[in-house]
Amino acid sequence: MRSTTNPATYDTPDSVRDAYDVVVIGGGAAGLSGALMLGRSRRTVLVVDAGEPRNAPAEGAHALLGLDGIRPTDLLARGRAEVRGYGGHVVAGAVTGVSGHEGSFRVALADGRTVGARRVLAATGLVDELPEVPGLRERWGKDVVHCPYCHGWEVRDQAIGVLWTGPFSVHQALLFRQLSDDVILFTHTGPVPTGEEAEQLAARGVRVVTGTVAAVETAVETAAETATTGSGADGAGRDRLSGVRLADGTVVPRQAVAVATRMVARAEFLAPLGLLPVAHPSGVAEHIPADPTGLTSVPGVWVAGNITDPTAQVSHSVAAGATAGARINADLVAAEARAAVAARASSVAL
Repeated sequence: MRSTTNPATYDTPDSVRDAYDVVVIGGGAAGLSGALMLGRSRRTVLVVDAGEPRNAPAEGAHALLGLDGIRPTDLLARGRAEVRGYGGHVVAGAVTGVSGHEGSFRVALADGRTVGARRVLAATGLVDELPEVPGLRERWGKDVVHCPYCHGWEVRDQAIGVLWTGPFSVHQALLFRQLSDDVILFTHTGPVPTGEEAEQLAARGVRVVTGTVAAVETAVETAAETATTGSGADGAGRDRLSGVRLADGTVVPRQAVAVATRMVARAEFLAPLGLLPVAHPSGVAEHIPADPTGLTSVPGVWVAGNITDPTAQVSHSVAAGATAGARINADLVAAEARAAVAARASSVAL
C-alpha cells in the first residue's frame, strides 16, 4: 500500500511502527541515500542505524562533489534530517536478524523489537581488519590510510610508507607514488617483489625495505613541523606518525603509512535468509553479491555500498543507494499494479 504519511506530522525519530514498506539497515551514505529516494516516492521507510560508520575516524569525506571535505558526522546528520523531512523514520539500534520472504519480512532489533517490511535494503558497510602491528589502529584514519583517492591529497609530498599486506600492495605503492616522490614499500611478512613489479618500483623510485615491521612510531609534532604536515598552527603539540620500526630495531622515518586492509562485510543478520558473504573477485574482501541495481539472490532484499562493493567511496555509495531505492520503489509499484489488476478482475467476475 502506498504511504500517505504527511511529512509535517510524521512520528518522532525514536518511534517505530509495526511495519513499513522498506526497512533500511544501516544509516551511512548508501542507506540514507536509498531511504531518501524511497521517502520522495512516498514510501514508508525505517532506517536502523548502529552508529558505526566506516569513515568515522576520518576528518573529512573527499571526492564528493559539492561537499568535498565535509566531516562524515555532518554529512550523515544532514542525510538523516533530509530523510526525516520526507516522513522517514531513523532510529539508533542494531539489527540481529532478518527472516521471512518477499512482501513479508521481519526485522529483529537488538532491543527485542521486531518490525515488518515488504522490502529490505541492507547498507551496513564493512569492517576493516588491520594487520596486528602496534600503532596502526591508533593512527587509522589520521596518518595511517588506505585509499589514495580518499586520503592521498592529505598526505601529498610527505614521506609515505606502504605496508605489504597482499598482492595489491605493489599497486598501492605505485598509486601513492603519484602523490609523493618519497615512497617506501615495507615487505613486512610478504615476498620481495620480483620481475615486472620490481622493475616498475625501481623505475618509479619506490624503495623496498625488507624485514618484519614491529610497530608504527609516533612523536609530538613541533611548531616547525606543521609546515610540512599541513596541520596548520593548531598542529603543534599533537601526536603524529614519525616512523616505522622494524623487528631488528631499525626505525625508518615516515610521516604517513598506507595499508590495504582485509575488508569483511557486516552481514551476519542476513544469514537467516541464506545470504552469506563470499570472497570478492579482488581477493582482498568478502561481500554480498548483487546485480547492478543491488538486488541479491533473495527476492525482496537489496544491498548498497561497501557491503557489496568494498572499494566504493562515499560518492559511489550515495549513487548505489539511490539506484537501489529507485529499483525497490519500481518493484513495489509493479507488485501493487499486479495486485490491483487481480482485485479488479475478481470484482468484475463477481
